[in-house]
Amino acid sequence: MLWAARASGFFSAAMLMVVLSPSLQSFPPAEAIRSSHFDSHVRFPGQIAAGGARGLPFRRAPSFRNAADCATPTTTNTTTVCDASLVHIAITLDEGYLRGSVAAVHSVVQHAVCPDTVFFHFLVSDPSLGDLVRAVFPQLRFKVYYFDPARVRGLISSSVRQALEEPLNYARNYLADLLDPCVRRVVYLDSDLVLVDDVAKLWRTDLAGRTVGAPEYCHANFTKYFTARFWSDHRLAATFAGRRPCYFNTGVMVLDLARWRRAGYTRRIERWMETQRSAAASPEGRIYELGSLPPFLLVFAGHVAPIEHRWNQHGLGGDNVHGSCRDLHPGPVSLLHWSGSGKPWARLGAGRPCPLDALWAPFDLYGPDAAAVETSR
Repeated sequence: MLWAARASGFFSAAMLMVVLSPSLQSFPPAEAIRSSHFDSHVRFPGQIAAGGARGLPFRRAPSFRNAADCATPTTTNTTTVCDASLVHIAITLDEGYLRGSVAAVHSVVQHAVCPDTVFFHFLVSDPSLGDLVRAVFPQLRFKVYYFDPARVRGLISSSVRQALEEPLNYARNYLADLLDPCVRRVVYLDSDLVLVDDVAKLWRTDLAGRTVGAPEYCHANFTKYFTARFWSDHRLAATFAGRRPCYFNTGVMVLDLARWRRAGYTRRIERWMETQRSAAASPEGRIYELGSLPPFLLVFAGHVAPIEHRWNQHGLGGDNVHGSCRDLHPGPVSLLHWSGSGKPWARLGAGRPCPLDALWAPFDLYGPDAAAVETSR
């Protein structure tokens, strides 16, 4: 009966979070989502997904429709990426995090009041993953962009966790180059999160003339994101002179791509990555330890438009070395983020989940549904 006790624990944890977090109760109106039952499966015999089981199917996502008060959408056949009514979201797709990416997309369209206006930009190193998206989300508006790993491989330094060294982690640095010039704003989302609120609210964030908007955490010890060598070199440390730098998590950002392009921020980030590579090869040593985060902090910390913390309840994956179960930060919740080394799909698959992983599970489309398993018995 261990499974029953565990299921009961999951349900209790989920109900507790709903009671304690008001925004988890503020889902879109019922008419926003017209869900059909999972009546079909999408099989990819050659694809090894995040769970590692060859041939295990993804379920096709339920259908979704706009709420009654949404503006009449442009028809799917004529909508282009340049349509001014669209809400643009960028997310990466790769084999190791595919299960998480699919769950993230599912959570976005399920909670969007006007899902027909949401347009996804998928950054991939394997273009065939676009076929999977189309099969799982037949209604989804999206475009696939190939990101060549060679573009950053020579810039990446070793990190505290191998996953942080994957080239696709750096694709967010190139959104202004990859996406069509008509896309002037985008919401960037990591693959290990789910939304429980309407993404259009995040999209409409006032950036007040800034290029990047994100929840900031000014109580965090900012100095720990760089090495003693960095802080002891006055030329490097002077980077933050006149700024009040605060930590922000780059897994959830609203980006003004028009401003980014004008200022050439991609090249500024690359220059810091080059500095890190040179420093790592010198006797004095590297200037930071983590992967793609420090270059973003070097360029933008102190110049970020603050966004409510509800939009990035991060750290649910635990620390980057050992992993651990974490609780939610105080306050309302619009987005749950399993940043850190522990991922909910891996912990659920191993039978060792953390309590909050139960809040990710309803968006998981990986594997056969319960009805299909029961029928096969």
